[in-house]
Amino acid sequence: MSGTSQFVTLGAAEEIYAAPVEMVQEILELRPISRLPKAPANLLGMIDVRSEGIPVLDLRATLGLPVAGDDENTRIVVLRFHADGRELRLALKTDRVFEVTVLDDETLSPPPPTGRRWDSRVIAGIGRRNGAFVTVLDLDRLFSLSDVDGLDAPLPN
Repeated sequence: MSGTSQFVTLGAAEEIYAAPVEMVQEILELRPISRLPKAPANLLGMIDVRSEGIPVLDLRATLGLPVAGDDENTRIVVLRFHADGRELRLALKTDRVFEVTVLDDETLSPPPPTGRRWDSRVIAGIGRRNGAFVTVLDLDRLFSLSDVDGLDAPLPN
């Protein structure tokens, strides 16, 4: 019997990505981001979420997409994930958030072979929704491979 999982679908550039709904703590409208000196290009800075500083990554820059300006659809998605054996909280600035959707676990495909070397470990699978491809991100790997080590926000005990 086929299992299903719920995902929050996010937009970056013209692409649709998905994050497991159980990892999404909340979705915020764009707010001021305090810059950090000498931060990696994908680390925009920190935001305050209920008196806790949360690092914010630009989803476009993290995935190697061209950076773009913000608009009324820009959102910040606060996530809980695991990296290096710890549960952490981090936020992604996305172009937009579409919806919570269900994808059939058995129809998710692995990243396609391309005949070239590329790091596809950040992709948990590729599904389809309304005729469009949806790339399901492996957030644990995406963040453990990013350049923000040491700037993460551990969850309180």
